[in-house]
Amino acid sequence: MWFILLPLIMSLQLSSLAVQILHQGSSLSVEDPNDVMLSPNAIFCGGFYAVGQNAYSFAVWFSQPNCQTRNATVVWMANRDYPVNGKGSKLSLLNNGNLALKDADESHVWSTNTVSLSSVQLFLDDTGNLVLRETKAGGVVIWQSFDFPTDTLLPQQVFTRNAKLVSSTSETNKSSGFYTFFFDNDNILRLLYDGPEVSGLYWPDPWLATWDAGRSTFNNSRVAVMDTLGNFSSSDDLSFVTSDFGTVIQRRLVLDHDGNIRVYSRRHGGEKWSTTWQAKARPCSIHGICGPNSLCSYHQNYSVKCSCLPGYQWRNDHDWSYGCEPKFSTLCNKDESRFLYISNVELYGYESGIMTNYTLRQCQDLCLQLCNCKGIQYTYVSGRGTYTCYPKLQLRNAYRTPYFNADLYLKLPANSSYSFEGSTDDHSLDCSSSSRTMQLERAYVMSHENRYVKFLLWFVGGVGAFEVLCIFVICFFVVRTRERKYSGVDRGVYHLAMTGFRKFSYSELKQATKGFREEIGRGAGGVVFKGVLLDQRVAAVKRLKDANEGEEDFLAEVSSIGRLNHMNLIEMWGYCAEGKHRLLVYEYMENGSLAQNMESDELDWTKRFDIALGTARGLAYVHGECLEWILHCDVKPQNILLDSNYHPKVADFGLSKLRNRNDTSTYSSFSRIRGTRGYMAPEWVLNQRITSKVDVYSYGIVVLEMVTGKSATKDVVDRDNGVEKQHLSMVGWLKDKKKSECGWVSEVLKPNVKGVYEEEKMEALVRVALQCVEEEKEKRPTMSQVLETLQKCSRQYDYLRSSQISVVS
Repeated sequence: MWFILLPLIMSLQLSSLAVQILHQGSSLSVEDPNDVMLSPNAIFCGGFYAVGQNAYSFAVWFSQPNCQTRNATVVWMANRDYPVNGKGSKLSLLNNGNLALKDADESHVWSTNTVSLSSVQLFLDDTGNLVLRETKAGGVVIWQSFDFPTDTLLPQQVFTRNAKLVSSTSETNKSSGFYTFFFDNDNILRLLYDGPEVSGLYWPDPWLATWDAGRSTFNNSRVAVMDTLGNFSSSDDLSFVTSDFGTVIQRRLVLDHDGNIRVYSRRHGGEKWSTTWQAKARPCSIHGICGPNSLCSYHQNYSVKCSCLPGYQWRNDHDWSYGCEPKFSTLCNKDESRFLYISNVELYGYESGIMTNYTLRQCQDLCLQLCNCKGIQYTYVSGRGTYTCYPKLQLRNAYRTPYFNADLYLKLPANSSYSFEGSTDDHSLDCSSSSRTMQLERAYVMSHENRYVKFLLWFVGGVGAFEVLCIFVICFFVVRTRERKYSGVDRGVYHLAMTGFRKFSYSELKQATKGFREEIGRGAGGVVFKGVLLDQRVAAVKRLKDANEGEEDFLAEVSSIGRLNHMNLIEMWGYCAEGKHRLLVYEYMENGSLAQNMESDELDWTKRFDIALGTARGLAYVHGECLEWILHCDVKPQNILLDSNYHPKVADFGLSKLRNRNDTSTYSSFSRIRGTRGYMAPEWVLNQRITSKVDVYSYGIVVLEMVTGKSATKDVVDRDNGVEKQHLSMVGWLKDKKKSECGWVSEVLKPNVKGVYEEEKMEALVRVALQCVEEEKEKRPTMSQVLETLQKCSRQYDYLRSSQISVVS
């Protein structure tokens, strides 16, 4: 009875203070603690929440007495990465129907980007959903916070393909962290670790096939929801019930800062939250839970403990996410190296290869031959009765469990005395308590004006306006003169020529992207946002993650890439190099990436061939026709963008891959492996000289994926005379099919693609792609040779088609 009456009592106490509905023209101020919104059932509050020293975000949280924010449980934030000042900031519902959060300087930090001709109002409903809706009867919802979650899902909140959960940095720092919960392109709910150096999927376990993980890829609706009783169900067949299932109480599903998804429950606001379900029972298996070169183990009460591997030391004594660094220099002389044995260690990923039926001595010798080999993982495969060797180029995701049937042999200097006693060292960090408060400061200075200052400001403003008017008149006559001189030039092209490649300010790009609100892409190099520039051009703004490069070097490389001009290369319009900020501004591509359109009905066989041909044109240009040679190093479907007519443009060249034409060393030095698993040429892992053939290999993989519908990172299973046969790779499957003399092309092409295809044309495309993925780089063609082959094939096909039309007519 008390549980039922509690919300009613709280509602009566707070109704005189809290705002029930925010109408057009009204605002909530950060300076007034009573400017909060309250849901009708008094369970949720909305208002300004302190995230640091004089730094605030607009948030929704579970109500405590008087809607206090101290120790409140936040479920949604509007501006988690861009806090506003503690004075002068406001959330305003504008007369045009847009809900905008303004900082003290009146700049728009965040907005719903909505427009309505009808009257609208903002309210917080009983489910914790902040809703912007038209006021007329049956008013349409034009925006709601449930469509844009941060790190939390509430009961009845529908999670869709367009949404994602992003963890916070720590328990006290609410800004975006390294973990993401989202629907992948294969319709599966996944967890991704996207760290400062590497990224990778870790849930469901990446080594499991989809069906072995209990998931299904066949339902492309991509929708999930948790009901009020504690039952979670998803379109990919993921379902679970909480341990307290069947009772209507307060619940929330959270992607925590440690990368684990948990459901928390409590009966009312006075209780502590208890965990009633979690995705990962063994937290050490979460990628990035401990930084590189460290070992994860379990401490008291099953909490996580991180420690450096022998021979390594912490990079940052106060933050385990930085991982450990070696105390010794790179080991390239095999006579000066030894191996330290550590039993039962899992090290997922980052090996130079998988060597089957290797002895321990052969595995160690292989690692000694590679300067960048940090150690080996050696395991016995009971099903095959053989041993498998994994030479590790990076030591990540390491954890120790007694039941794991694999051992680590750590590569160390021969004259060192490092040892491992089976317990964590004294210089370990307890990850469960490693979250530290990050102080975010927002300075605010109140101006004090008098009449003299006002007069001076008006006078200066008048003089400035007069000067601007004079400049405008001069520019008008200059432009008119040039328009007469170039009267035959298209005005749109002339305008772009005047605009040109330019430097943008950070505030300009922040305003263009509405506070970097609409994310349209994400990769290892940074995050891409959609924006509208001052000249109304729609742009893609990429915010780079690595801001350590000097401004002079950055500008030199950006200006070189900015000079590229080809119909099949993405056009760079400008850049921003301001303080620690490094941003690139590109033209916006309406149809997104090739990866997003692989399953689209719009890509018929003609478009697929044209995409392969256009991509070859762009790569051939940067390899041999522009002023400086450029290696892309990461050719994949995500980096091939499609315009409104599905014409391809190669994107995301990155930086630091420029080489002068007079440089005859042929790209011999790279600081680290580049590329994406499945698309990387063997040279990367074999530590061989890197040439333009690495892009040729990646291009071949992309073409084969596009025409076969198979994945480069998954095994291929088919039936041969009723017998199921499993191939280790898509390339191996294709080569096996190619051995058949007749009709092999029709057997490998992707089914259910619209349009007819010319078998000779598609066979030529598949054959040249197979040549591109040869293991030995000398056997691969250059991109100019690939382009010549495809152009010749296209011309022959067009000629035959036109001849057939002439005969018919």
